[in-house]
Amino acid sequence: MNEDLRKMLEAAREASRRLNRCQEADINRLLFSAADKVEAAIDKILAANATDLARMDKDNPKYDRLKLTPDRIRAIAADMRSVASLPSPLRRTLAEWTQPNGMRIRKVSVPFGVVGVIYEARPNVTFDVFSILMKSGNACVLKGGSDADASNRAAVDVLRESLLAEGFDEHSVTLLPPDHEATQEMLQAVGYVDLVIPRGSSRLIRFVRDNARVPVIETGAGVCHCYFDASGDLQKGSAIVSNAKTRRVSVCNALDCLLIDRARLSDLPALVAPMAAKHVVVRADEESYAALAGKYPHLEHADNSDWGKEYLDYKMSVRTVDGLGGALDHIARHTSHHSESIVAEDADACRLFSQEVDAACVYTNLPTAFTDGGQFGFGAEIGISTQKLHARGPMALPEMTTYKYVISGDGQTRD
Repeated sequence: MNEDLRKMLEAAREASRRLNRCQEADINRLLFSAADKVEAAIDKILAANATDLARMDKDNPKYDRLKLTPDRIRAIAADMRSVASLPSPLRRTLAEWTQPNGMRIRKVSVPFGVVGVIYEARPNVTFDVFSILMKSGNACVLKGGSDADASNRAAVDVLRESLLAEGFDEHSVTLLPPDHEATQEMLQAVGYVDLVIPRGSSRLIRFVRDNARVPVIETGAGVCHCYFDASGDLQKGSAIVSNAKTRRVSVCNALDCLLIDRARLSDLPALVAPMAAKHVVVRADEESYAALAGKYPHLEHADNSDWGKEYLDYKMSVRTVDGLGGALDHIARHTSHHSESIVAEDADACRLFSQEVDAACVYTNLPTAFTDGGQFGFGAEIGISTQKLHARGPMALPEMTTYKYVISGDGQTRD
């Protein structure tokens, strides 16, 4: 291992031991203080962010994810205060019992220790990860992308100032260099890093999954579908589809594919009409294309590569299906297990969709845009897990803990 990186990871490991001794009140005080310092440093953070933005084409869909504004920074600070206000997930007794021999056993929530997070052009992640991992008693090792390096460094400078001001070890948050070597080293850092969470493109997540020697929680790509059922309300559906697609196109909960019951094809132009003002390109199968021809301005023919594709752009596919069964079959083949939605008034259709769709978040008459820790009342999130082991869906404080058994007795011995 690179000697400089080894020293950074050793310092993070030692900081995690100190964090484990902290009381909830101390951590809350730190987070409130950090939120204040973040707001006070808006100009500094925006100046660094401007440096990053200057290197990126404004037409790049990632530009919006990279961009910070005064309002976004104030919202970040508000999220940090929100996390501070939540109950601590630590030292909770999850279960307890006494064996016939009098031995008392408690299952208690504890931190992982050192959590590494690899992410791309999302400087807000720096703050979200810091607040969640501090509140859950974990030291954080951050590996941001080169696109956001200046923003991330400015953010970590402010966070470390807060740590020192409140008497914490500044190595409780560590930002690694933005190069590929640092990624490789983190993934191989057995004994230094307890868990790695990748946030970003499907390519990044595959690389982490295929190369890590330390445990990984996979945050998969968000190929999100919305099925408009024969019983769907057109006014609800139009608002849901537009919101899911256009609210922020470059995030993982954005809509990628609209599935429409063949019986409602005549309503398809009205269903997608609000997206025309945002210049969303609709890539439609033959039946949907025929229904939209001359009625929607940004229309293209879909091909097989569109099914199961995460666009992260002002693009969306539309496919005609034979009722709920056809929608379930399509989703089963092409889902990324992130978020799926149905628009329907038929209670049985909603129940069957919710029961059969294999995804972390399944919505009824709501857009997939709600897949977010803040929207779920978690304060913030560390990512959206699409796997089934340990954590699934928006990961916040409880998911950033593990547990241990604390056993006590009075001198009993085993036969």
